[in-house]
Amino acid sequence: MGITGFVLLAAMGLLAQEAGKTASQAVPPVPTTQPTPPITPAVPNPFQAAPGDPHRDARETHLRHVRKLTNTGSNAEAYFSWDGKRIIYQSTREGRDCDQIYVMNSDGSDQHLASTGKGRTTCGYFLPGDKRIIYASTHGGGADCPPSPPFTPGTYRWPVFPSYDLYTAKPDGTDVKPLLAHAGYDAEATVAPNGKWLVFTSERSGDIDLWVADINGNNLKRLTDAVGYDGGAVWSPDSKLIAWRTNYPKGEAATAKYRELLKQHLVEPMDMDIWVMNADGTGKRQLTHLLGAAFAPVFSPDGKSVVFSSNWEDREGKGRNFELYKVNLDGLGLERLTFTGNFNSFPHFSPDGKKLLWVSGREASAPRQFNVFLAEYH
Repeated sequence: MGITGFVLLAAMGLLAQEAGKTASQAVPPVPTTQPTPPITPAVPNPFQAAPGDPHRDARETHLRHVRKLTNTGSNAEAYFSWDGKRIIYQSTREGRDCDQIYVMNSDGSDQHLASTGKGRTTCGYFLPGDKRIIYASTHGGGADCPPSPPFTPGTYRWPVFPSYDLYTAKPDGTDVKPLLAHAGYDAEATVAPNGKWLVFTSERSGDIDLWVADINGNNLKRLTDAVGYDGGAVWSPDSKLIAWRTNYPKGEAATAKYRELLKQHLVEPMDMDIWVMNADGTGKRQLTHLLGAAFAPVFSPDGKSVVFSSNWEDREGKGRNFELYKVNLDGLGLERLTFTGNFNSFPHFSPDGKKLLWVSGREASAPRQFNVFLAEYH
């Protein structure tokens, strides 16, 4: 949530470019063993149709009655409203050159623009009561889409636009108001299930860190201080834990490169891990130890595991195939959840915990198309 949801979450931007070319608790102790790899063949895997469930691969045993909610544009970061009746998401469509925030009903009907239509947006989320939404936008810095950095083969850099600021609005896009305005990148906000707090990613410390504030933007507190990109934070169902993804440089040379790129408002998130901490910032620990990128975490409805996206099985983390995985809070029990579509990410559970919402490249009708899917989750 992020990749900016990342900001468009890194993997989302990576795939778009590549496709065009060809019960919660305090943080438990760190386990003494590494996560057990899932017993699955290497990707890519040929699609195995599930009888009577045409959008689902037969190996996706946790999913049932998969439905495709969008069928146009490049969509990402879809999240339920508090009552489960609506979905907020970001999409590049209708002739626009970059993402705007949209809202639709949970059955896919009434898809409409919910942001200004100006600048670039990311990371929409409903606020408690569902009468307002929060999202990040660059429209305060100009009406045009800020340019993305040029693609360099063998690497991926994504921009952390300093013109990104947080805004709240009504779900119909009216009554837009800034929140926590500050120079530098502010985005990737999510709201605690208790309705009292929001966590977001900010550059206001000079690095890209996680910050928490109350729902009105008061009582601001920095949660992370390690050198590197902290982002995409989400809350556990009881609001006591936060999971997020990290891109921490390893060694002096990597740290120097990270700092130099950040001066250019860029990051290079080829390697990312999922971490967990207590909601007050204590008890930080690494949850995943996988090759490549792990991002877009969300807690399971019972708070005992985290679902996330990763490319670790594709060419030792260097490939373009991202799938959804689940891992227990002790770092064990790693299990693969999706098997088709080349890109599966941004998982989010319905308020009742019975449905899973995510974005997938399955059944795309164009090279850069990613759609929102909904399934019953078991």
